[in-house]
Amino acid sequence: MVTRKIGMTLLSAVMAVSLTACSGGGNSESGKAAPGPAGTADSGQADTSKFETITYVMLGDKPKNGQVEKVLEKINVIMKEKINAKLELKWVEWADWQTKYNLLLASGEPVDLITTATDWLDAWPNAQKGAFLPLDQLLPKYAPETWKEIKPEEWDQTKYKDKIYMIPENSYTQWVNHGFFYRGDWAKEFGITEPIKDFETMGKYFQGIKDKKPDVIPWDSNGTNGEHAKGFIQSKTDAIELAVPTGYLPVVWGKSYDERYTAHSPIFDDTFVDFAKMMKDWADRGYWREDVLNYKGNVRDELKAGQTGADQHHTQTFSGLRTEMDAKQPGSELQMFAWSDTRGNLISQPITHGATAVGAKSKHPERALMAYELIRQNKEVYYLMNYGIEGVQYVIKDGKRAQPEGYDATRDGFSSNFWGGRVDRFEIPSATTWDGIKDIYKKYDGIKKPYPYGRFVLDKSKIDPQLTAMSQVTSQMGPAIAYGKAGDPVKAVEDLRSKLKAAGYDKVMAEVQRQLDEYKKLVESK
Repeated sequence: MVTRKIGMTLLSAVMAVSLTACSGGGNSESGKAAPGPAGTADSGQADTSKFETITYVMLGDKPKNGQVEKVLEKINVIMKEKINAKLELKWVEWADWQTKYNLLLASGEPVDLITTATDWLDAWPNAQKGAFLPLDQLLPKYAPETWKEIKPEEWDQTKYKDKIYMIPENSYTQWVNHGFFYRGDWAKEFGITEPIKDFETMGKYFQGIKDKKPDVIPWDSNGTNGEHAKGFIQSKTDAIELAVPTGYLPVVWGKSYDERYTAHSPIFDDTFVDFAKMMKDWADRGYWREDVLNYKGNVRDELKAGQTGADQHHTQTFSGLRTEMDAKQPGSELQMFAWSDTRGNLISQPITHGATAVGAKSKHPERALMAYELIRQNKEVYYLMNYGIEGVQYVIKDGKRAQPEGYDATRDGFSSNFWGGRVDRFEIPSATTWDGIKDIYKKYDGIKKPYPYGRFVLDKSKIDPQLTAMSQVTSQMGPAIAYGKAGDPVKAVEDLRSKLKAAGYDKVMAEVQRQLDEYKKLVESK
């Protein structure tokens, strides 16, 4: 969904400090629930006599029109009635979100519920540092419906050292594989009559914009987005990304699905040199602005306004953006070149792509899980949390969710960014979702391979300084290479490799391989 660029230097200073659980619900060693008030510990009933406020940390920019507060008022009427609590949302906004998120957890600030993910939001490193509370003893009592509906093999994918550290989003269908969005009408105008399936043809599309749309920037990206580096690797090789945190560029991959237990780095083969050369060419041709590394604009808004010809994100975003573009740029026929289109290299996402954890210093983890249970299992709360207030944010027409008459996004827009517990059974199809997405999903289902690393948890203890140093290198050098601003591309890649080696690349690869060997034994023993 996003690039990983973590503020590792500051984080490394607190790595040795274990965030242990305190008052109320459990401890990070046993995961056992602490006794409740006198007379309630063994009663089998949750004690809700004391009113509590439950915080839930979300990723995203908080809407500033007051609608979140209005929706929470309605949610909290139910929360008060059912569990004598109220829900309060806190936000880690997108500006420098990677650093802010990890520093929030490292700070020891008490948080109750928090969005997490193993493939893009550092769930495992944070669990290893003691930032999350083990939930094994708490879930059956305080979130019993959720506990029962998640299968044992799915809970296995949330465990570190045999303890559950997050609740997976296991019952929600989505595809978040990335790619470029581009205008189909313009592609046809430039003589590109077939769907774009490779970076080379994407370059031809960008050149068409340069030649025929002088007031349009082909792809008005900014240097914080390095997803296309990963995309180039996915489209040109069979490599599978591993959850090994190396900053701006993912350095460590599985070699292929057939050789998924073999650690490999495309950064150190010709693939990455080819990428650097192409990006230098694209930069020289002006496919993005000269100050791309400092630009902070919103490329999606520009695409909707006809000011740029491309955007980069995942399939789920495309499914709604296509309909929005049809309205804002009639006839644009927005298309998606997914990285997997080139050679069918598509891995199903893990169920921990969206997950929820309980902060280790939560003062009331029991009630936090009860609040989560209401969001996930109570239809009325689910609708409010995901869609807002019926009649204000949405109406239901012909079984689909549409905007009410007179709806104004600035005034009425609402989003909670709840990505850690959606379930298909409560989903209302959106009238703004493009009908053609079903064909894309069918195509993906025909080529996808199962996610092979659901239970692989990297133990960083022996290589943490090296990973930190490698992350600093990729964060310093990666953006310039990814946007053709590093001078000679061959030399730039050589320098990158040299600095990665000096940072401890060989030790990291050897240790990851050792752990993959152990993981293979675990998987094959089942």
